[in-house]
Amino acid sequence: MSLYWNDPYEIAQALIQSHPEQDPLEVPFTTMHKWITELADFDDDPNGVSEAKLEAVQMAWYEEATG
Repeated sequence: MSLYWNDPYEIAQALIQSHPEQDPLEVPFTTMHKWITELADFDDDPNGVSEAKLEAVQMAWYEEATG
């Protein structure tokens, strides 16, 4: 399954699996961007992201990790 910037919940699930010990609210956006673009299933333009999309991923990650 390919991951795209418009898939915040799917990206969040992948980040939970690859970085289970991380508090998503403590991860800088620059680090989160790096981790996302390094995901094996990430298939989008690495530069095609906005701060709002990173925030959406961060909130989805937080919700999924604490839900």
